[in-house]
Amino acid sequence: MDALPRHRAPLPVYVPAEAKRQLLDAGFKLLSESDDWDLQPGGRYFFTRNMSCFVAFAIGEKYRVGNGFNIIAAHTDSPCLKLKPRSATFKSGHQMVNVQTYGSGLWHTWFDRDLTLAGRVILKAADGSFKHKLVKLTRPLIRVPTLAIHLNRTVNSDGFKPNLETHLVPLLATKNEEATMNSDDKSSSSTKAAHHPLLLQILSEEIGCESDEIIGMELNVCDTQPSCLGGGNNEFIYSGRLDNLASCYCALRSLIDSSKAAEQLSSEKAIRMVAMFDNEEVGSDSMQGAGAPTMFQAMRRIVDSVMHQSMGEGALERAIHSSFLVSADMAHALHPNYPDKHEECHRPELQKGLVIKHNANQRYATSAVTAFLFKEIARIHNLPVQEFVVRNDMGCGSTIGPILASGVGIRTVDCGIPQLSMHSIREMCGKEDVDTTYRHFKAFFEMFSDIDRKLNVDF
Repeated sequence: MDALPRHRAPLPVYVPAEAKRQLLDAGFKLLSESDDWDLQPGGRYFFTRNMSCFVAFAIGEKYRVGNGFNIIAAHTDSPCLKLKPRSATFKSGHQMVNVQTYGSGLWHTWFDRDLTLAGRVILKAADGSFKHKLVKLTRPLIRVPTLAIHLNRTVNSDGFKPNLETHLVPLLATKNEEATMNSDDKSSSSTKAAHHPLLLQILSEEIGCESDEIIGMELNVCDTQPSCLGGGNNEFIYSGRLDNLASCYCALRSLIDSSKAAEQLSSEKAIRMVAMFDNEEVGSDSMQGAGAPTMFQAMRRIVDSVMHQSMGEGALERAIHSSFLVSADMAHALHPNYPDKHEECHRPELQKGLVIKHNANQRYATSAVTAFLFKEIARIHNLPVQEFVVRNDMGCGSTIGPILASGVGIRTVDCGIPQLSMHSIREMCGKEDVDTTYRHFKAFFEMFSDIDRKLNVDF
């Protein structure tokens, strides 16, 4: 199993692109939300939304109306820096790139890194048509240099406290006459006036177009350092965006590998699904986020299409009641230098398995019932499981789990791979935990329908 998937997906728009490649290779059929769907039991399908969200599913051969969906959901985004609509600026004879912060990143980790840009651009062709292109610049292009200690003598005693508006501005190049001439018109709304000509030239060379053809862009700043294995025993994964691409990877591969052969769906009575949403790091309230009705709409359309007619009364509601959602988002492993940050009896460790997250205030959607069902899969397959509860004197983060549990009305368990350095530009997790999570997710797809029949909570 490829344990280093991150470098193929430097930002959310690349996740569906990479997923599309893998799904098509595995025989899944691409759908469009704008078209009618003709779905069949035993079929495997997927669609994308905004090229930063996607839903893939495999319909069991024995699926009948009212049967449930077994779903793993995750998010595709991570804290990062994004170019502002007008990114060109000059400081003391240098070409700088204006950026805005996205999410709650550990922004001090972005200083003194060899950074580049990736994202998408909109092109206008000679015939007047428009094209959407993904672009990823691989070479180090920009950098945010720190101030030398000789000019900031108290930084080690007072702490590093950069102003995110004035100090977190990447350096592109020294100023030159051509750049000045082409960027003086600050009143123009054109792309050429909004961004440095040098940057547009670099982008056009990478894409293979003229710089004048670029009429729009959405670019993120990202690290150039590839993912790698490390540690004395090569047991750790060092990478950017493990939160939450490690979860996306395990979910996608488990769906593909549990549905690649016809016989794997021959006795399945449910629908196996993965759903990957954007914008979790900023609240999920977007067209491509978990707060949108994407999952509910997909479930309705699938049930309706498989029936080949308008749904009977209560058909979708019965399906939702029989469904189960695994919300997969990375978890906080015990930090050996800060053990007091964890609740004494709930200290997940690296290399000791998937973490089930609990919170009495519903910051996580896990219940006793959903935790038991998910742990039962682990027990049968002899897979390690850990549990996490935040300390009462600390705030608790959240996930898309409560959003989907309340928005769709679906039973949910929140879980995640334990990691360190969450929201740093460079994170780490245990290699073994990625493997056990993949196996846990795959077993979930393969056997949950049978386990679920053995427990009835609502009489």
